[in-house]
Amino acid sequence: MRPLDRCLSLHDRLGRPAASIEPIALLLLRWWVAMAFWKAGVVKFDDPSGTAYLFHDVYHVPVLSPGVAAFLGTWIELVTPWFLGLGVLTRPTAAFLFVYNLICVISYPDLWPHGFWHGLVGDAFTDHKVWGMMLLIVIARGAGTLSIDAALGGLRRRHRSG
Repeated sequence: MRPLDRCLSLHDRLGRPAASIEPIALLLLRWWVAMAFWKAGVVKFDDPSGTAYLFHDVYHVPVLSPGVAAFLGTWIELVTPWFLGLGVLTRPTAAFLFVYNLICVISYPDLWPHGFWHGLVGDAFTDHKVWGMMLLIVIARGAGTLSIDAALGGLRRRHRSG
């Protein structure tokens, strides 16, 4: 066996166990982001006057009125995390939350006091950047086997073959 073949074989053998944790890793990614959005939604829901103040005086959501933005922001953060966490319509939900996360960052200029592009690289709005990267992984890889999407896909395949 040639040295390159031995290296590739070793690479394959070492990679198999790591690949087996992908379903758990995807589940943890989904739940981490889902909990972050869910907690933000609960805070908004529990304090409607504080939420109204934030959307009227602090956040600058483009296009929407502050009242509509507060209502939508609260309910988006209360509903979509369940879809993401359970793995229901996972890729579209993750894509939606990716865009929502971006709108949140753009709407809250206090996150980037030295300018958006200056804060894009560095330690400004770190949580939002981490959530965005986690959502991109879910968009690229899907929900994984520990999801309702995967269970429905299995039922669909059995139904077609039977």
